[in-house]
Amino acid sequence: MKAKLTFEQELNKSLQIGDNVWYVNTTSSGSYDTASTNNNDFALLGKVISVSAPYQKAEIEVEMAGFDLPQDLGYVLDQNTFIMFSKNNKVNSSSLKGYYAELEFVNNSNKKIELFAVSSEISESSK
Repeated sequence: MKAKLTFEQELNKSLQIGDNVWYVNTTSSGSYDTASTNNNDFALLGKVISVSAPYQKAEIEVEMAGFDLPQDLGYVLDQNTFIMFSKNNKVNSSSLKGYYAELEFVNNSNKKIELFAVSSEISESSK
C-alpha cells in the first residue's frame, strides 16, 4: 500500500528515493514538542518511492511496510507526529562528500537557548 505525505515546510534536501521513513508521536512538554527516545515507540512507515519537485508542494510517496494503515500500530499521522528518515546504509556507506557544506540552525522557540558544540568529520574527497 502507498501513502502520500504532504508537508507545509520544505523537505530535507538529502531525502531521496529508497530512504526509510519513520515516525513517532510527540507530546507537549513546557513550550516544546518532545518525542520518546524509546526505540519501541518509533515505527517504520516504509520506503520512499517518490519525492516532489522543489517547485511543487512538499510531498513524498511511501511504499508502506507490512501493514495497511499506520493506525494499526496505534499512531495517527497528524501535526503532532514527528516524521524522520534514514538513509539506506548499503548505498550510503561512506562519509559526506563534496566541496562545501551549508548548515542552518533554527531556534523555533521564543526563548534563549545555547548551542554547546557542533562537530563534523571532514575528509578531502578529491584532489
